[in-house]
Amino acid sequence: MSEGTDHQFWYNMRTGAVEQGMQSPSADRVGPFTTREEAVHALEKLRANSAKWAAEEAENDR
Repeated sequence: MSEGTDHQFWYNMRTGAVEQGMQSPSADRVGPFTTREEAVHALEKLRANSAKWAAEEAENDR
Protein backbone atom coordinates (compact mmCIF):
# COMPACT_ATOMS: atom_id res chain seq x y z
CA MET A 1 0.00 0.00 0.00
CA SER A 2 1.18 3.48 -0.63
CA GLU A 3 1.73 5.87 2.24
CA GLY A 4 -1.23 8.08 1.26
CA THR A 5 -3.82 5.34 0.91
CA ASP A 6 -3.09 2.94 3.75
CA HIS A 7 -5.10 5.06 6.22
CA GLN A 8 -8.10 5.56 3.92
CA PHE A 9 -11.19 3.39 3.61
CA TRP A 10 -13.06 1.95 0.65
CA TYR A 11 -16.41 0.25 0.27
CA ASN A 12 -16.26 -2.99 -1.68
CA MET A 13 -19.33 -3.09 -3.95
CA ARG A 14 -18.97 -6.83 -4.60
CA THR A 15 -18.70 -8.00 -0.99
CA GLY A 16 -20.30 -5.11 0.91
CA ALA A 17 -17.26 -4.92 3.18
CA VAL A 18 -15.37 -1.84 4.28
CA GLU A 19 -11.65 -2.17 3.62
CA GLN A 20 -8.73 -0.14 4.92
CA GLY A 21 -6.26 0.51 2.15
CA MET A 22 -6.57 -0.64 -1.45
CA GLN A 23 -7.16 -4.35 -0.90
CA SER A 24 -9.60 -5.12 -3.73
CA PRO A 25 -9.45 -4.43 -7.46
CA SER A 26 -10.48 -0.87 -8.30
CA ALA A 27 -13.52 -2.10 -10.24
CA ASP A 28 -14.96 -3.49 -7.00
CA ARG A 29 -14.44 -0.55 -4.66
CA VAL A 30 -15.60 3.03 -4.19
CA GLY A 31 -13.81 5.66 -2.20
CA PRO A 32 -11.58 6.72 -0.70
CA PHE A 33 -13.28 7.79 2.50
CA THR A 34 -11.52 9.43 5.43
CA THR A 35 -13.20 7.29 8.08
CA ARG A 36 -14.57 3.78 8.35
CA GLU A 37 -17.97 5.29 9.27
CA GLU A 38 -18.09 7.26 5.99
CA ALA A 39 -17.28 4.09 4.05
CA VAL A 40 -20.03 2.18 5.87
CA HIS A 41 -22.52 4.71 4.48
CA ALA A 42 -21.06 4.71 0.96
CA LEU A 43 -24.19 3.34 -0.72
CA GLU A 44 -26.37 6.00 0.91
CA LYS A 45 -24.01 8.72 -0.31
CA LEU A 46 -23.92 7.24 -3.83
CA ARG A 47 -27.73 7.08 -3.96
CA ALA A 48 -28.06 10.66 -2.69
CA ASN A 49 -25.53 11.95 -5.22
CA SER A 50 -27.24 10.05 -8.03
CA ALA A 51 -30.64 11.50 -7.12
CA LYS A 52 -29.17 15.00 -6.88
CA TRP A 53 -27.48 14.72 -10.27
CA ALA A 54 -30.62 13.30 -11.88
CA ALA A 55 -32.67 16.20 -10.52
CA GLU A 56 -30.09 18.72 -11.76
CA GLU A 57 -30.07 17.09 -15.18
CA ALA A 58 -33.88 17.12 -15.34
CA GLU A 59 -33.86 20.81 -14.40
CA ASN A 60 -31.31 21.57 -17.11
CA ASP A 61 -33.43 19.74 -19.70
CA ARG A 62 -36.39 22.07 -19.11
